[in-house]
Amino acid sequence: MTATISPLSEVTRSDAALRTFLHGLPGVDRVGADARAAGLGTRSIKTTAKAWAIDLAIRMVDLTTLEGSDTPGKVRALCAKARQPDPGDPACPSVAAICVYPSMVPTAAEALRGSGIHLASVATAFPSGQAPLKVKLDDTRAAVAAGADEIDMVISRGAFLSGRYLEVFEEITAIKEACGKAHLKVILETGELVTYDNVRRASWLAMLAGGDFIKTSTGKVAPAATLPVTLIMLEAVRDFLDTTGRKVGVKPAGGIRTTKDAIKYLVMVNEIAGDGWLDPDWFRFGASTLLNDLLMQRTKLATGHYSGPDYFTLD
Repeated sequence: MTATISPLSEVTRSDAALRTFLHGLPGVDRVGADARAAGLGTRSIKTTAKAWAIDLAIRMVDLTTLEGSDTPGKVRALCAKARQPDPGDPACPSVAAICVYPSMVPTAAEALRGSGIHLASVATAFPSGQAPLKVKLDDTRAAVAAGADEIDMVISRGAFLSGRYLEVFEEITAIKEACGKAHLKVILETGELVTYDNVRRASWLAMLAGGDFIKTSTGKVAPAATLPVTLIMLEAVRDFLDTTGRKVGVKPAGGIRTTKDAIKYLVMVNEIAGDGWLDPDWFRFGASTLLNDLLMQRTKLATGHYSGPDYFTLD
């Protein structure tokens, strides 16, 4: 289904017009979405395809540490792992990005220099988003100035759920401007959006406002990423490209811990959005524990046996 936008400037000119457009999007058949996601999750792939999928998934990981106990030493160790996930295998690809709090950006920028790995930072009063716009803009500008080339922002869920769509739209556009050349990932926090219809509306709102990626979750709210929610977001980016000619990425984050889970998502990307999204530029995993399982399964395919549980570093 392709929505009709006529033209974007009219849709985003007033709260009423934006509300009319968003509520005019096709409703989501919850039973159908759940069933299709479950069906795609049962697909099996050949061993040769599995090896390719594991390496692709590693290249799609945003290796993340977002704890109050984060230290410069922990961030430097995570950056070293991002550069060379398996020290015993130089053929193992590096990850897509490191994602840290703004205060840790200078440390990560130094540790990643010359690696080609992206440096993402959560900003805008992550994870609540409960701060004045000026604070969010200052947070964003500071992270970019310190070296972040990707910003993961959270939308104001209270405003969205109250139907104040133009307020959310204008906040995203302001933060996008504050990003400068850095890419903007817009976190919807789908676990708080209640309905699949809201997930679709928030996805379109974030894309209309200029987001480069739409992201499921902060990882701090349950449920985080799920297959049905990601399916809805993949349909949204596919339809947005068909309608506007602009391509937007998708990032499920939170709760994706195993290689089996990651492959389910890759199958879904291929089936729903198309193989053009099977690239770290357009699909990411927000994860902290997923990488170790991918490395264990990669070793199993190469050697026929699993490495010991202490072979890879714990994050």
